[in-house]
Amino acid sequence: MKHQFVQLPTQKIAYYESAGNGRPVMLIHGNSASGLSYQKQLNSAFGETYRVVAMDLPGHGESDPAPEPTDYSLPGYARAVAETAKALGMEDAVFVGWSLGGHIVLEAHNLLPQAKGFVIFGTPPLAFPPAMETAFLPNPAVNVGFVADVTKEQATAYASSFFAPNSSIDPAPFVADVLRTDGNARANMAASIQPNGYQDEIEIAANLTTPLAILHGAEEQLVNG
Repeated sequence: MKHQFVQLPTQKIAYYESAGNGRPVMLIHGNSASGLSYQKQLNSAFGETYRVVAMDLPGHGESDPAPEPTDYSLPGYARAVAETAKALGMEDAVFVGWSLGGHIVLEAHNLLPQAKGFVIFGTPPLAFPPAMETAFLPNPAVNVGFVADVTKEQATAYASSFFAPNSSIDPAPFVADVLRTDGNARANMAASIQPNGYQDEIEIAANLTTPLAILHGAEEQLVNG
């Protein structure tokens, strides 16, 4: 797995790339996470077979903060993903998004006309107004993803909700990602959920001509199946 940077027109983006050179796959992480969320996939037989790239979204991981507060939004993130894919010659990749990353993948569909497919998981497609009470489970950890200032205790609760209950996965790296994420990314993401702030994802999912796979974990703690 290689750790590199690519310079976009307005910011520098960090990314991780596997050793494989097969069909390209771009992995988009969730809110307050980083490309390291996909470390196992990058270092697996899957990563040795395919060209797998996991980017750090703006304001996350080691990427630069977003150039403007309004770029911490689905359209802003979608542009960053499309620009990164173009810069890396991956416009024809399969784009995989987890949680916020899945919303970004849906938002970016019209910016990625050469994409071979889309995969989303931990992502409830939203219309407007978003039916948050039915899209998400009543887990207090959900709220952490929308506030600027987060304590270590809150970050731990949030990161632990990424996994199945009683999972053996160590949440510490995910907690570190939450704490180093630009707090403005969370606060402005919440503020961007307004009329014309994003495309109708239910309509996108229903009308996409590019293959779309929607996955849902049996022990998901945040998203309502």
